[in-house]
Amino acid sequence: MITTQTPFRISFFGGGSDIGSFYSRHPGAVLSAAINRSMYLTTHPYFDRSAIHLKYSKTELVPSVDQIEHPILRAVLGELVPEGGIEVASIADIPGGTGLGSSSSFTVGLIQNLNARVQRFLPPGRLAEAACRVEIDLLKEPIGKQDQYAAAFGGLNHFTFHSDGRTTVEKIFLAAETVKRLEASLFLLHLGVSRSASTILHEQVRNLCETKIFETQKAMVAQVDVGKQLLRDGDLDGFGRLLHEAWLLKKTLASKISDGAIDAHYQQGLDAGALGGKLVGAGGGGFLLFYCPPQNQGSFLAAMSGLKRVPFRFDFGGSRIIHVSDE
Repeated sequence: MITTQTPFRISFFGGGSDIGSFYSRHPGAVLSAAINRSMYLTTHPYFDRSAIHLKYSKTELVPSVDQIEHPILRAVLGELVPEGGIEVASIADIPGGTGLGSSSSFTVGLIQNLNARVQRFLPPGRLAEAACRVEIDLLKEPIGKQDQYAAAFGGLNHFTFHSDGRTTVEKIFLAAETVKRLEASLFLLHLGVSRSASTILHEQVRNLCETKIFETQKAMVAQVDVGKQLLRDGDLDGFGRLLHEAWLLKKTLASKISDGAIDAHYQQGLDAGALGGKLVGAGGGGFLLFYCPPQNQGSFLAAMSGLKRVPFRFDFGGSRIIHVSDE
């Protein structure tokens, strides 16, 4: 039995520039952090060596890989365990469709786990690229590359996406006191609505053909370096205000990124003392992330009590194996 733990992520700046239709024309960049909310995957030889037993949000018992309904499981098992005879079970700290990169964490963790079964251990860069190939190249999902890299590497990172397909990773090291203050000032609030990102992302990709949208995306890339420097300087209030500026830009990329209800919750947070924030992920639902300075947090939390808060810290480990046994 092998179990892997793979973190989810929150993205601060540059989201959308990790999509090939953008970075093929202009370098993309994202500033993001992995968090200590994770996807857990366990694999075990199945009693019936001619079958495959899968347990995620539903259960599948199938005689062959090509009959698997779950697209990621079908694609990855088809390459790594084509003969079957395996059981795979997943548990997540947070439901999918909430903007925290859960699908990519699932893919990264699954590839990590199945490679470990044959004593093959992939470094984070190769693990991230393997997951990108599955989701983007094989399954043709309209997504970018930031989620796979955040899941594989963990920590706070500046990812750069180059036109030749390369991704470079700059790990951001901050003073321990800065990390502690930042963690204490970020609030992740669930809107109570899950969504599929595909429709929003398809529109966002189409809209990149428009000069105005493309220039907006370039402006969002430029915010990555600004946000990184604000963190290094310890100017967390400036970081929070920049989040607000980024959210105003992000909302213009596609029509369904936000709506009246999301805008109302966001404005409520600002009125209660937050300096900025954003919807995490592609948009349409999931989680709002706010930055609120300590002196305003009492009034902020009271005003936002109608939304479920999910406390978190940063996760600096990335995808990892947490259990191995012969049983």
